[in-house]
Amino acid sequence: MLKLYAGERAKGIEAVIKASKLCQAVFNKLVKSQTLVKEDASPVTVADFGAQAVVNHIIHQAFPNDPIVGEEDSKDLRENQSLCDKVVELTNSVVETPLSTKQILDAIDLGNYKGGPQGRFWTLDPIDGTKGFLRGEQFAVCLSLIVNGEVKVAIQGCPNLPRNINDPNSQRGSLMVAVKHQGVFERSFEDSKETRVKVADAESPSDTSFCESVEAAHSNQSDTFKIAELLNIKNKPIRMDSQCKYAVIARGDAGIYLRIPTRADYQEKIWDHAGGSLMVSEAGGKVTDIDGKELDFSQGRTLKSNRGIIATNGKIHDQVLNAVKQVLHK
Repeated sequence: MLKLYAGERAKGIEAVIKASKLCQAVFNKLVKSQTLVKEDASPVTVADFGAQAVVNHIIHQAFPNDPIVGEEDSKDLRENQSLCDKVVELTNSVVETPLSTKQILDAIDLGNYKGGPQGRFWTLDPIDGTKGFLRGEQFAVCLSLIVNGEVKVAIQGCPNLPRNINDPNSQRGSLMVAVKHQGVFERSFEDSKETRVKVADAESPSDTSFCESVEAAHSNQSDTFKIAELLNIKNKPIRMDSQCKYAVIARGDAGIYLRIPTRADYQEKIWDHAGGSLMVSEAGGKVTDIDGKELDFSQGRTLKSNRGIIATNGKIHDQVLNAVKQVLHK
């Protein structure tokens, strides 16, 4: 019997693999070869637009009635011919049937949906972790399906993530796939064989480690340090860019991921957390905000009902939540 969301899962995998290949091609052609000066953000822009065009096109072809919540629209491309030409060339290098410039620009503009509590829509972050991408380190292509405010399907491509976090020389490239009530699986980009993954078994926070952002601007790292001290965590934090942190929690490589707001008025974007939160919960973990509330994906393009993020293996969630409250309420 065909499982629920089997078609969405398969198309999501196809879209994320192709978008990830496009990002790797951009890195190899434009970043690694140093054909652009360091301050030039255009490789990220090319990869961002190209990945969004590829994913939106594949999803729209398969599910024409599903809107998409994405980050970019095509305005910048329509005003910059050379940038547009690069995006068209790279997009056509990974899709089966070449697309016209108009089709590619229209595909990018499919991502302007506002979200909300009713019906089906997809969320896409075409390159999460742009600085990691430019360094040749961690970035992710993140695609999720939300139905009536609940995340149902998550596909996350992490092209540079080592399969063994403790061995940087191990095979790189992890594709994480989760469907609500069906578990979360990891596979490579080349081989379709999937392995079910589960969170770490740690009963105490001191037996595990933190995963946190490389960029201090993304989360309050001094508070994180105090929380780690309070929980008696001696292990060095795993620092990486992007939603790969959720993959690391889901695979059991670390037990805690915190995102403590650096500004009181900051609202998290739904595409930054939809897929990751489903992956962690399907792996047996738990994700809430820093007040212990479930994440609410029915409020439009942001998590306006929530503050910050706590993702854990589940068993230690209450201890971590209490430590967060102690540190933040001092």
